[in-house]
Amino acid sequence: MLHQLLLHFNRARLSPAIPQEDWEADLRRESHLRCLEGAFVEAERERIAARAAEAPEDPDGFVAWFEALKQAGPGQGDPLFPWLATEAPLEAFRWFLTQEVAGEAGFDDLVAMTQVKLPTRAKLELARNYWDEMGRGREEAMHGPMLAGLAEALALHPTDEDTVWEAHALANLLVAFAANRRYTYHSVGALGVVELTAPGRAVCVNEGLQRLGFGMPVRRYYALHATLDVKHSEAWNREVLWPLVAEDPGVARPIAEGALMRLRAGARCFERYRQELAPMLSRA
Repeated sequence: MLHQLLLHFNRARLSPAIPQEDWEADLRRESHLRCLEGAFVEAERERIAARAAEAPEDPDGFVAWFEALKQAGPGQGDPLFPWLATEAPLEAFRWFLTQEVAGEAGFDDLVAMTQVKLPTRAKLELARNYWDEMGRGREEAMHGPMLAGLAEALALHPTDEDTVWEAHALANLLVAFAANRRYTYHSVGALGVVELTAPGRAVCVNEGLQRLGFGMPVRRYYALHATLDVKHSEAWNREVLWPLVAEDPGVARPIAEGALMRLRAGARCFERYRQELAPMLSRA
């Protein structure tokens, strides 16, 4: 119930709107929901606090610690993805991708929200990342519509009711980071770790779709992220993480927290996906 509430709240607060006469009532409701959101985020922070405290505060050490999350972070190497690549039937793929589409928080918008008032070097890298997400000014190359095209090709129709709460929780966490300036550095860590870890999963999904006979127009979103995000991650670590920590070692902890919280939320999704797909896994 909590994550359905936050999901609807996020849709409303991020959508363009016009002034309403009952704006004070809206603010009172928003205040209540923001408190629920804050309690959710702080509970997630507490769960990873000990591990985040291990992150070094020197820039070289921190970037090395961050990059090691690709192998040792929560959810990495989950068996779901090799199965998707080599054995999963179309039915399983459609269910998995329905969850992924429903839980998509809009990476481009999250990057745009996060970059506000960041130092110049980090801000420029987030701008380059955003420009890539926007297809470098070409509508047909925008990443969001690519995912929408995949959903249309596979006849995916995600609904709130049919989406597992873990997928909603992941999206709600990312929006909470980007929409609240007190979590700016958490957002930097969360978005950076997406770029770091997504390519390996994208490779598996792309291979599975290809195995099932889907051509590049359908697979394009995952095929692109299997390679482009490697370059994005390298640039993010060099141009965002390193200079931010060099300028203020105190931001290492919240960046580390954001990365670990995002990975933990993803791992929770993967575990639930495997539970839901268990009958198909056992038949494989």
